[in-house]
Amino acid sequence: MWMIAAFILIIACVNFINLSTAQAVNRSREIGVRKVLGSNRSQLVLQFFCETFLIVFTAVLLAGGIAYLLLPAVAKILDIPLAIKILSNPAVIIFCLATTAGVTVLAGFYPAIILSGFNPITALKSKVAAASTKGVSMRRGLVVGQFVIAQSLIIGTLMLVKQMDYFQSSPMGFDKEAIINVPVPRDSAGLAKINYLQDKLQQMKTVQQVSFSFSSPADNGNWFSDVKYDHAVKGTDFGVNLKWADAGYIKTYNLALVAGRNIYPSDTVKEFLVNETFLKKLGVTNPKDAINKEIDIWDGRMKGSIVGVMKDFHSQSFRDGMDPLLMTSRKQFYSIAGIKLTQQNIQQSISGIEKLWNQVYPDYVFEFQFLDAKVADFYQQERRTSNLYTVFAVLSIFLSCLGLYGLASFMAVQRLKEVGVRKVLGASLQSIVYLFSKEFIILIGVAFAIAAPLTWYFLHQWLQNFQYRVSVNGWIFLLGGVASMIVALVTVSFKAIRAAKTNPVKTLRSE
Repeated sequence: MWMIAAFILIIACVNFINLSTAQAVNRSREIGVRKVLGSNRSQLVLQFFCETFLIVFTAVLLAGGIAYLLLPAVAKILDIPLAIKILSNPAVIIFCLATTAGVTVLAGFYPAIILSGFNPITALKSKVAAASTKGVSMRRGLVVGQFVIAQSLIIGTLMLVKQMDYFQSSPMGFDKEAIINVPVPRDSAGLAKINYLQDKLQQMKTVQQVSFSFSSPADNGNWFSDVKYDHAVKGTDFGVNLKWADAGYIKTYNLALVAGRNIYPSDTVKEFLVNETFLKKLGVTNPKDAINKEIDIWDGRMKGSIVGVMKDFHSQSFRDGMDPLLMTSRKQFYSIAGIKLTQQNIQQSISGIEKLWNQVYPDYVFEFQFLDAKVADFYQQERRTSNLYTVFAVLSIFLSCLGLYGLASFMAVQRLKEVGVRKVLGASLQSIVYLFSKEFIILIGVAFAIAAPLTWYFLHQWLQNFQYRVSVNGWIFLLGGVASMIVALVTVSFKAIRAAKTNPVKTLRSE
């Protein structure tokens, strides 16, 4: 994230450089007079650096105040606690001083060299023009650099949003709507009351299904171990996700069976369910062939036969691949209750469950979490990143367009007489707007040609972190390029239209 912040800072520095060099013509007389009166180049460079320092220092002070005021809103967007102590934190003070010095050098060096290098005779004759300075090609390069960053952030943000939508909308292979998970006491007294609690819950009209298990179908708390399949001498060479759950687990979470049946109710290990990935890892192609095969866990401590094969479901986030999975009953390991509610009056249902809970477990606080919220928490980091990228993308395009507006304003001032002559000779409003806009269209097009392959490479690398991911489609790049082009054209055209509507009599009356 610090790299993105650095890019935003670079865009701001580019704006300063562009506008400073663009104003070179307006300051040419001042520079010429100073040189005639004895100022040498080093003194002029020092003057411009001092001017830059004062601007940057003031900006840092304002930024500190704005950051302090906006920090609560940013913390809410990123969903993380943030606190800033500018005066009491040495790191913040050092950062502000380093930023002030770095930006002063970065933003002030090139304008200082350009402005201090004017020939005094040429400057006093007002013959210094924008076209005669080397800053023209430099400004073009800087505008391209700005929009490379802006377009990259726009495309990256669109891709992040697309990946997040994929996470949220893709089926995980189980039902997660209107299901709450309630932690149950793990001591013997608490586990002894599970059957009574289950009976009471199932008598409630607002409860559809109840199941007790070690974890929900998709959970950060998973239990992996090797197992022996069909009297094998050695255990599997891969870890198997062990799901300790009762017979109601399948119905509560709406898991599908592709072969066999569900396990029968039991408090101890007697029967097993496995998933398709487990069989694929063993080389078993037909799920029916696994029925009645023996499973051995922990060298004979737990044995039983496979009675059913479950359709694959995601037991972890989409970052990870499909786990080989095994399910069996073991009341000793149960830690949560999965309660599927009716879609109506959910809050009323929870209140009723809490009342029952307090009767069964008066010494334990009732806590619950919706399963869909638990799954959403898997992607908390990606959600924060997406929010942050969105803020940075908007900020970068705003700053880039601010720089374009400044350059367009300068161009309008420099070419007012040209515009006046063109209007006298019959030029239309559209042709004058095109005259101002065509150069920026080319520059933004060049920026897109650079940004597209760079962004594709970094997005491709980022997506490798996920086993399940969206494809990088060309329409996202096209949408990002078109969006930045439209915003830039609106920015430039606004100033171009004002210049085109200027009365040519006012601009040409001195000629």
